[in-house]
Amino acid sequence: MSVDVNSLQKTSLQVLKQSFGYDSFRDGQWEAISAVLDGQDTLVLMPTGGGKSLCYQVPAIVMEGLTLVVSPLISLMQDQVQQLSEQGVSAAYLNSSLTQDEEQAIYKRLGNHEIRLLYVAPEKLLRGYFLQHISEFPIKLIAIDEAHCVSHWGHDFRQDYRALGQLKKTFPSAPMIALTATADTATQADIIHQLNMQAPFVFKGGFDRPNIRYNLLSKYKGFDQVVSFVEQQGGNGGIVYCGSRAKVDDLTLKLQQAGVPCDGYHAGKSTEEREAVQNRFLRDQLQVVVATVAFGMGINKSNVRFVVHHDVPRSVESFYQETGRAGRDGMPAEALLLYDERDAARIKKWIADGATSDRFEIEMHKFDAMQAFAESQTCRRQVLLNYFSDYLGKACGNCDICQDPPKMFDATRQAQMVLSCIYRLQADTATQYVIDVLRGKSIRKILDNKHDELSTYAIGKSESDNYWHNIIQQLIHQGLAYIDMTRNGVLRLNESARAVLKGEKPIEMALPRLSVNSAKKNKYVPSNIDKQLFAKLKQLRKQIADENNLPAFVIFSDASLADMTTKLPTSNDDFMRVNGVGETKLERYGSAFINLIGDYLAAKA
Repeated sequence: MSVDVNSLQKTSLQVLKQSFGYDSFRDGQWEAISAVLDGQDTLVLMPTGGGKSLCYQVPAIVMEGLTLVVSPLISLMQDQVQQLSEQGVSAAYLNSSLTQDEEQAIYKRLGNHEIRLLYVAPEKLLRGYFLQHISEFPIKLIAIDEAHCVSHWGHDFRQDYRALGQLKKTFPSAPMIALTATADTATQADIIHQLNMQAPFVFKGGFDRPNIRYNLLSKYKGFDQVVSFVEQQGGNGGIVYCGSRAKVDDLTLKLQQAGVPCDGYHAGKSTEEREAVQNRFLRDQLQVVVATVAFGMGINKSNVRFVVHHDVPRSVESFYQETGRAGRDGMPAEALLLYDERDAARIKKWIADGATSDRFEIEMHKFDAMQAFAESQTCRRQVLLNYFSDYLGKACGNCDICQDPPKMFDATRQAQMVLSCIYRLQADTATQYVIDVLRGKSIRKILDNKHDELSTYAIGKSESDNYWHNIIQQLIHQGLAYIDMTRNGVLRLNESARAVLKGEKPIEMALPRLSVNSAKKNKYVPSNIDKQLFAKLKQLRKQIADENNLPAFVIFSDASLADMTTKLPTSNDDFMRVNGVGETKLERYGSAFINLIGDYLAAKA
């Protein structure tokens, strides 16, 4: 048996290098591949960008026959097939985007055994006539991508996914591999149950994405904060998530007015408009896509350098999944969350108003965990990983808390000023009005209500609006005040505020942090990249991509370009040693990059 295993491993490593350009497997990849090749059902949990796809793509090439890949989105299938084709792997997809002639051509290729991987959506796969037709082909492996969609415990429950368990009855001899980046313990068990997996091998990779730096800011004038953050990114591409279509449209306009090449994406736009935005983003013609969460799961773009959440997500899983769309190539990336207690209160009200009885506790529990992450004053990564039971023993050193720790101060006086103002306004005003009174603004409503005659009027005029907004958020975090969504979001006092107002309880707070400290760099930035050569390689990649009507990252990832600046290949053999360079890419693009590097070195000599 050991000889067979060694032989399979050797063959798999050859496929890994020849087709995908890597010399060795990452942690967990060979274990999962070995289980699949041994005919065992397999569940793989790996972080986004951790190499999940290779766990079924390598076996699909090693094994004789057809691998059926169930994928949730048309765009994701198209990206995967496009990238596999660039790597010299025979793959195709069947979905509603194809004409009848195109679909028939794929069936002909299937009949000729010319396709190794066939991507299909669950809605199409489970139609009786299609399932019967596809069963005529030699199905050797079934891969379920984004497997958390199977589970009613998951954050992205999808009804058609839950019926995929019948595939085990239709193809009893084909092993099944399910793959996801986000699944807590309950979701993992439910995936196995729903898919009828038989004693599966389970690989739980670490959830850590060390290349992503996590940042969180108290949201005040959120649109302006996003514009400022994007302007710091030096032209790098990213995604900004908003909680509503209206916010997407407003922020898109504001970024465009600031000179940022961007566009919006949400369900209110036509299919053609959404596809155009996605394609322009994939081809680096847009720096930023501003979107609702409808955008992104199908984006296989490896060079997204930042993700911003203008509004707090409804679960840690969603936050993790969405931030994971940055830095898929392993290069440095940034994540920014803007957090406002008012947003949190609205979401809780939406959950209470909209969730069914069997979903209420699940959704509220998940959002409570998200809120706890946002309000934590300890290492962001530790809190995030602990949620997935992937405990990190020490602070990460690559988040805002680690790099710029909160500076604590005695805030008893500031707390008394705010709480007293709320009390004197008779708990009938929202946050901004309280701030307006504290700062002594001469606005019509304050004057009409004679609130300029209150003792708290203008006592906080020496500090800014956003300073007081942050102080109020911290008072809410500490349970001294709360936002009453049943009364249009007014600020109210908790009983615990009484002791503070009487001077019986001191209050400590963090100095308000209102912008990302751009002086603090992502500690994951490689130190040995030749930036001048890297820029020239990116320019050449863009030129080749445009000539071939392909996204630039499909030619080579940023990580491959960075490796070129380190290894400086000037021959075919040297070029094959670059990570991400396989035989097909050497043949298609090697000479152009080798010549550029040779010319660059000659000019420097």
